[in-house]
Order: sequence, then structure tokens, then C-alpha cells
Amino acid sequence: MLKMVGAEADRLGLECYVIGGYVRDLFLHRESTDIDVVVVGSGISLAEAVAKKLGKGAHLSVFKTYGTAQVKRGDLELEFVGARKESYTRDSRNPIVEDGTLQEDQDRRDFTINAMAICLNSSRYGELLDPFDGIGDLERCIIRTPLNPDITFSDDPLRMMRAIRFATQLGFNLHPDTFDAIRRNASRLEIITRERIAEELNKIMMSRRPSEGWLLLDKTGLLPLVLPDLVALKGVEVKDGKGHKDVFLHTLKVLDNLADSSDKLWLRWAALLHDIGKPRSKAWDPQAGWTFRNHNYIGAKMVPRIFAKLKLPLNEKMEYVKKMVDLHMRPINLIEDTVTDSAVRRLLFEAGDDIDDLMLLCDADITSRNEEKKARFHRNYQLVRQKMVELEERDRIRNFQPPVKGDEIMEILHLEPCSIVGELKAAIKDAILDGIIPNEYEPAKEYMLKLAHEKGLC
Repeated sequence: MLKMVGAEADRLGLECYVIGGYVRDLFLHRESTDIDVVVVGSGISLAEAVAKKLGKGAHLSVFKTYGTAQVKRGDLELEFVGARKESYTRDSRNPIVEDGTLQEDQDRRDFTINAMAICLNSSRYGELLDPFDGIGDLERCIIRTPLNPDITFSDDPLRMMRAIRFATQLGFNLHPDTFDAIRRNASRLEIITRERIAEELNKIMMSRRPSEGWLLLDKTGLLPLVLPDLVALKGVEVKDGKGHKDVFLHTLKVLDNLADSSDKLWLRWAALLHDIGKPRSKAWDPQAGWTFRNHNYIGAKMVPRIFAKLKLPLNEKMEYVKKMVDLHMRPINLIEDTVTDSAVRRLLFEAGDDIDDLMLLCDADITSRNEEKKARFHRNYQLVRQKMVELEERDRIRNFQPPVKGDEIMEILHLEPCSIVGELKAAIKDAILDGIIPNEYEPAKEYMLKLAHEKGLC
């Protein structure tokens, strides 16, 4: 494919290079289907020629305003752009763009590991152009800017988020100059839209060790600008010789534990936010010490505001995270008390199809350094899981609806729509969850008639 691109460039008399992430991933032996091609001249004309050469199945998109074009075929995506140089104004990350040389194009790149280019023209095919020692930084596992980092980050503050994201994804370190420049320029992040910040956060969250990204956000001073509610989790308060754990560090441990067992983005967000209500619920009890009563309920109430501020989706994804935060204490309360059928039925009913995710979150929440205690909690969770399986097979509780519907209640009792109908439905549901009656139609109908008789309805 790339040799064909080079051949078409030769035919048009254009210099062209594959550049950026594809080159970086090539040396890191990572798969990549997104290929950026920079052309000294018209990127659009080369894209048109490549699309024509590929023929049927190739889709060409041209963006004349930006001087770019895209060619897609199957999973392969080629982005073509003319080499350019950029300049910025203080109040915007949108650059003033002019035609430039390959060197000027490499100068404008965010990091040295993304500034490497490989020539595709036949006479120099495969030649690496690496003016900032990106290869060396790959070997040293360092994120570093090609030019002055203060200028790089001031011009486009989103690059500060990208630096942390790449460091997290690749397991690299920020070069000291890069780190210090982010700290100096942190306030510039205010000109970046929340949507762009959220994109970077989601990529951090999907990394193998997302905690590394959040720790870097904290150390560089970006965390208060991104998610101040997490900052409130930091620190340990001691009273009468009793201290609580650092909830921020605990949260990051839970997040990494969860990342080891699930690649679901929104479950990872639930792990990050599961204790977000603790600062607001923290209280001192002379007998019990530090308490965080109802922190799950308070945290669940905070989730919609946090999602709205971060411009994360305010749909079923947000509702899922809210539910996970609200329910995350329920299984541990079960194992601390007697594991009753009724309590397990209610948990199954409220969690529904998300019960397995909830149990993964609860397992991840076990971060004690006491290995015997950790083992005991994990064993007890297995007992809860087994009880869930037994009750689900017998009672079919997950996502169940009362066997007797509201319309039927009104018809049998000759009622108009009213609160009594809802009360009877709720009573049937509670009776099933409490094991008073089985989750079957006839027993539910008989129970409803009994209640109606007691109320003088029939």
C-alpha cells in the first residue's frame, strides 16, 4: 500500500512521507490502521490519485478548508495533508496555517516520538528523517517536545493532556523539561473545550494502568482544572490517633484493579467515582472513628453534575455509572451481615443485567494490605455469587416485573387508574423479593386478591 502511495507521488512529482503515530507504532511493534501522509505540495491531489488507483471500495473525503483529504478502504485509513507551518494567537489553540517544508511540519509536531517521518518516494523509500531523536526517546521511554515546551504547550494546551495520555498509554515518563513546562502552563488548559479534554481522559481510562495518568494530572497541577472532585479525596486526617485511608490513592488502586479484569470504559469510570461522595459524608464518631455513611448515595447524586461538567454523555452511560456508584456498598454489606435470600433477591433486582459488573467493581474495591482479610472478602463474595446463581435459577429475579400487571389489577377489582394499583403492584414485588410468594402468576394473583380483600376492595 505505502509503495503504491509513493509511486503515485513520484508520478505527480511530489515528495511524500508517512509521519507521526504510524511511524512511532512501527518502531514500537504496535498495530496501527491510521496512516498520516504528509506531502510537500498538495495532499489533496495525491489523495485523489491514490483513491483512483485503489478503485472500487475506496472512499475519498476532501476537506478543502483545511487542505486535507482522507482515503478509506476497509479498516485502512489514510490521511493526506500538505506540509505546513503554524503560528498561534494567545486566546486560541486554532493555528494560522501556511504551506511549509517537511522540516517546518516536523517542527510543529507535539512530541519527538510523533515527529519522525519515513520517505515513500521510490528513490528514498524507507529513509527515516528523525531531526529530534525520536528513536532515542522511544528507547529511553520519554515524552519530550521537539521545540521549547513552554511555547508548544502555550500554543496548544491540549498537548499537555496528550503528553500525559501518551505517557500513560505507552508506559513512558515525561521528560523533566516537559513536566515542568506543563506545571507552568497548566492554567492555559482553560481555553480547551471540555469535549477535547474528555476524549483524552477516556483514552487515559482505557490504558493498561489508568492510575498513572491521573497521578500525572495531579502532579502537574492539571487535576484541579479537570476534575476537582478527585482532588478533594486526597489526604489523611487524624483525630485521637485514628486516621482514615487516603481515598484518592485507594480510588486509583481500585481503578487499576478493575482495569485488570474489565475493559469496559464506563465501568472504569464507575471505579474512579465510586467513593467520590466520601469528602461530603466524612464525620467523626468518638466510638466508631471516621465514618462515611451514605457516601454511595451522595456520590451517585454527584455523578450527573460531574458528567455534565466533563461533557461526558448524559444518557444511559451516565445512568449506568450512577447505578454502580450507588450500589457498590451493597454486596459488602451482604457479607458483613447474614446473607439472606431476601437481600440477595433485592440486589439482583436493582442491579439487573449489570450485576456481574457490580461484583467486578466490588472485587476491585478490596485493597487492604492484610492478605488474610483480602482473601476472606474474596471468599465471601464468592458465596454471594453462588447464592445469586441459585436464586436466579429458581426465582428468575433479574429484571423481573410483577406477574400481575396493573391493567389486570384494575380489571379484576374494577378500579380506575389510582395510587392503590401502584401500591398493590409494589406489594406483590416486595412479597416476591422477600420470598413470601414465588415469582409465578397464580401465587401473585392470589396474594393480590388477599391484599385487596384486607383493604375492602373486594
